[in-house]
Amino acid sequence: MKSLKRYLLVLVFVACWLPCEAKHMAVVVNKANGTGNVTAADLAKILQVNTKKWPDGKNITVVLRDPSSPEIQDALQRLYRMSSMELNAFLQSHKGTFLVVDTDEALLKVVESNPGAVGLVDVYSITSRINVVKVDGKLPLEQGYVLH
Repeated sequence: MKSLKRYLLVLVFVACWLPCEAKHMAVVVNKANGTGNVTAADLAKILQVNTKKWPDGKNITVVLRDPSSPEIQDALQRLYRMSSMELNAFLQSHKGTFLVVDTDEALLKVVESNPGAVGLVDVYSITSRINVVKVDGKLPLEQGYVLH
C-alpha cells in the first residue's frame, strides 16, 4: 500500500511538473509588418529560406534564439518536419542565414527594430512592441496551435 501511495505521489509530481517545463513559442514580427496570419507551410518556407520577401516586398530576416536549445529545437522540428539530425544538418548548411541571439529580450529588440524580421519567442516574453502572428488561424495557447 505504501508503494502505491508513493507511486501516485511521484505520478502527481511529474504530471504537475511537465506543463511547467514545456515552452509555448509564438511567431512574432515587427509592428509595421501587416502579416497577421500565416499557414504552417508558409512559415516553414520562410524558416527554410525558400521565401525571402514579405508580401509587401520587405526582405525577411529570420531571428532565432540558440537553435540548440531544447524549446527551439522542438519548435523547429515541428515546423520543418525534420528529425533532430536533419534539422541540425540544415542549420549547419545555412549558417549566416539566420540571425541568432542569446535571449528572448534580444530577439524582441531585433524584431522591434527590423521591419522585415520574424522570430520565435516564448509567449511569456511577448511585449506590446511587436505583433504576434497567427499560425493556421490560431494564436499561441489556443488548442491546435502548431508550436504548442
